[in-house]
Amino acid sequence: MYKVLVVFYSMHGNTAAMARLVARGAEQVDGVEALLRTVPRVSDGNLDQPGAVPEAGPPYVSTEELRTCDALILGSPTRFGNMAAAMKYFLDGTGGEWFSGVLTGKPAAVFTSTASLHGGQESTLLSMMLPLLHHGMLLLGIPYSETGLNLTTAGGTPYGASHWAGANSDRAIDTIEAELCRALGRRVAETAIKLRGS
Repeated sequence: MYKVLVVFYSMHGNTAAMARLVARGAEQVDGVEALLRTVPRVSDGNLDQPGAVPEAGPPYVSTEELRTCDALILGSPTRFGNMAAAMKYFLDGTGGEWFSGVLTGKPAAVFTSTASLHGGQESTLLSMMLPLLHHGMLLLGIPYSETGLNLTTAGGTPYGASHWAGANSDRAIDTIEAELCRALGRRVAETAIKLRGS
């Protein structure tokens, strides 16, 4: 089985819902297993990790899963046009993986959720791409052959999947945003198979 690791951080559930859709898209590809994982919360500059696993939802990502995955997809809500501190903290801790080069040449992608329509979706996606480039990963976005990119009035960019959650974070993921999430997962999974097969 090819393993696509979907690592996300979510506060209000929107990024988590996107992660499930991305994972579902990856698993639409034969021979692919999507591993849904999260990262611990960071508050007041401290890692908030009371136990080895979260109280609910997917488990925390492990170093072993990061090292052995065939592809990596990251998701984070937008914080001032950037990824959330929890995702940055996680990425800052991957120096060992960078040094050993275990992620080099593997496909990667990113997704985000924002409270406001112009709240920095694309800049957040770009901020998550930078560490992946340093890891030597091969970044994938969403091509315009996905017709939803031309039809969306909320989320969805060529840089990766996105969702406009609304000021109260209560706007549901619409059908176009959902399809773009699944399309991103499928594209990463298909690319992982092609790369490992060559």
